[in-house]
Amino acid sequence: MSINVKLSENLIHQARCYAKIQHRSVPKQIEYWSRIGKIAEENPDLPYAMIRDILIADHEEAVGEYEFN
Repeated sequence: MSINVKLSENLIHQARCYAKIQHRSVPKQIEYWSRIGKIAEENPDLPYAMIRDILIADHEEAVGEYEFN
């Protein structure tokens, strides 16, 4: 379910700049930042680089190295 929210023009502008670089839509960029923020709040000891690597790993395809039969 999606809802409409009002966001500042500054946030939208920043998201548009980052979204273009990352090949995301503006809403997807804001969702990405939201996920990072949520993970950071839930895990205050994790550095940003580790959070980013976790998110990247979540989107990688499994290569089948650890398949169990």
